[in-house]
Amino acid sequence: MAEDLGAIKEFAQAAEELGLTHLRVPDQVIRPNNKHLHEPITLLSYIAAVTENIELVPSIIVLPVRQTAMIARQAAELDVLSAGRLRLGIGVGGSKSEYEAMGVDFHTRGARCDEQLEVLRQLWTQETVNFEGRFHKIVDNGINPLPVQRPIPIWVGAASVPGDAVVRRIGRFADGWFVLATPEDYPDLKARIDAAAIAAGREPADIGTEAGVAVVGPREAEWRDRVKNWHDTGLTHLCLRTLGGDIAVHEHIPRLRAAVADLPI
Repeated sequence: MAEDLGAIKEFAQAAEELGLTHLRVPDQVIRPNNKHLHEPITLLSYIAAVTENIELVPSIIVLPVRQTAMIARQAAELDVLSAGRLRLGIGVGGSKSEYEAMGVDFHTRGARCDEQLEVLRQLWTQETVNFEGRFHKIVDNGINPLPVQRPIPIWVGAASVPGDAVVRRIGRFADGWFVLATPEDYPDLKARIDAAAIAAGREPADIGTEAGVAVVGPREAEWRDRVKNWHDTGLTHLCLRTLGGDIAVHEHIPRLRAAVADLPI
């Protein structure tokens, strides 16, 4: 949709009118051969103004390349502007060149992210924060306004088979996670995350799950079966995608309407 803001507005409003629960917007700050992609917090602020109910989900923000207080402020502002409709997807990414361009150590991104998650929750729930860690020092400071949701829900993105550090991050901090595993690998992965949640003193049932299914492109013929399979696993959320099929701008909404009308569950 590139610079066609009218098409973006129409798509968001169509998704809301169809009763879909949320919109996901991807993120990249700077990459080699960077493709056109709007900055998600800014774009979702625009979408917040032209919608009323649909949840707004940047997925995923590469968190460690961002200053923690700044993303806390931006997210809180978007939550206020949208009357509490933000669900913040975060991850650590895998582009070393992006970290270099942003002046952040690529090799400490996991540890930085874990500390950021602690700081974000404090900044979103306390008017005055005092925190000292490996990467942050905050003394008698805070953001204003605080978000509507205190704290804003955080969902973690991970690889199809994430390492132990990411599993612990999800189990300890996340309100949910974006599933890239296959349906065959999903049960074992979920068991690992459930165990990490229990070890952190949390209830596994409090951690949501979301997978994505493309309704266009190479796997278009099987999208209904994939939706049914994911539904049967007990996922809490599912994302239908009209990206990836090399279709024209004006085709996205009709494809979305057709998919919603033909959902198998």
